[in-house]
Amino acid sequence: MAYWPHLYLLVFILIIWGLEKLFPRFMERAEENLLILILTAIMLVSFGQVIARYGFNTGWSAALEFNTMAFSWLILLGMGYGIKIGLHLGVDILLNAVPNKVSKILSLFGALAAAFYGLILIDSIWLSWLHLGTNAKGGAISYWLKMYKVNIGAEELRYPEFLQQAFDIQPRVHRWLLMLVLPVSLAMLAYRSLQAFWAILTNKRATLISGHEAEELVAEHKDALKD
Repeated sequence: MAYWPHLYLLVFILIIWGLEKLFPRFMERAEENLLILILTAIMLVSFGQVIARYGFNTGWSAALEFNTMAFSWLILLGMGYGIKIGLHLGVDILLNAVPNKVSKILSLFGALAAAFYGLILIDSIWLSWLHLGTNAKGGAISYWLKMYKVNIGAEELRYPEFLQQAFDIQPRVHRWLLMLVLPVSLAMLAYRSLQAFWAILTNKRATLISGHEAEELVAEHKDALKD
């Protein structure tokens, strides 16, 4: 089994960690801006396709595949970002019912479980290493490696003509390039979960899930509502 993708993912996460230490403000916005860029591209392509189809009886043949792939990127990259800013919704009835120390332990367990979930989806071989009585194989890296070795292209997405001529590459966009988001996003999910674990442990955040911003705003402005 090839382990070089695992090494590259580890280096990638270390680079992200280093950049966040050196340029915290820039990195704080970079992830959000990337998601905004993807969402904007989806909206522009969808709007342009409607105008082209109903206004000029034409359109971009790869629009559906582009939007499908972009939406997948948005969801996958959004997983780690949601952990980072505490955006994921969760059921906190138990967390609110138990003492603070127990709530903290449960939140720490949740962060570790999220990290473990990401690592399993990256490569389930971790289960075999833990001697859990399973011979698990496969995962995002395994699937990406298969796409990399087969080297097939997307169905409709094409490289621009000037890139094809400049680099002598195949017309269709490499599928392994589009699928790179799978291991990268799962690695970010595991990384953000471990970050959340440390933040909860050091009392920099309370839980892994979303807070109650709406309830806090109502409580803050309750006197104004009476007036």
